This record gives sequence, structure tokens and C-alpha cells, in this order.
Amino acid sequence: MEIFQIVAIGIIAVVLIIIIKGHRPEISIQISIAAGVIIFLLVVGKLASVIQLLKQMVDRVNMHQGFFSTILKIIGIAYIAEFGVQLCKDAGEHAIASKIEFAGKILIMVLAVPIVLTLLDLIINLME
Repeated sequence: MEIFQIVAIGIIAVVLIIIIKGHRPEISIQISIAAGVIIFLLVVGKLASVIQLLKQMVDRVNMHQGFFSTILKIIGIAYIAEFGVQLCKDAGEHAIASKIEFAGKILIMVLAVPIVLTLLDLIINLME
């Protein structure tokens, strides 16, 4: 199972970081970033099958393709922003982490506006 590989990479990275941190803290940050990127690359491939399955469901219910792609973009922004936030926090840069988090929320809000407007328009039309 891949989770064992992911956990092993994480544990090895943590042990290396603990050993190296006292002598070379800059290298420990690089190890943390490298481990995070490796773990991310291991799981990102799994998303393709999930996206394909969701796309089939969207096609089956005749949902507007623009909504589906917007929702995928929103999910992508959320995950990428969280990944960046955690890397910054690992490096001790909490101020930059909070800025990334804020930017992610703003970008999600901007992308969600057309969907929200469409839903509001649908509600108004149902009430008439």
C-alpha cells in the first residue's frame, strides 16, 4: 500500500531533520520541502482517476462543464495553498504562510462568484 511508502518517507525525513537541524538548519528546511514535494507527487497521480470519475458523473447529469471545471480549480487552489502554507510553517515563516492562506481564500472567492450568482438567479426564478 502506498500509505506505507508515504509514512516511511515522512518518518525518514523527520529523523534526518532532527539529526541535521542542530548543525545545519538550512539543510533541514530543504529536506522538509523535498519530502513534501515527493509525497505530493506520489499522491497527485491518484487524482486523475477521481477527476475522470467525477467528469463521467457530470456528463451523466448534464451539468454545465464550466461549473465542474470551476469547482476543480477551487479544490486545486485549496490544496495547493494548504501545501504552500504548511511548507512555510515548517520553515518557520508563519507570516508568509498566512499571506498564502489569505490569497488562496480570495482566489477561491473570485472563482466562486459566478456559481453563487447562478444559484441566486435560480432561486429567484423559482420564487417567481
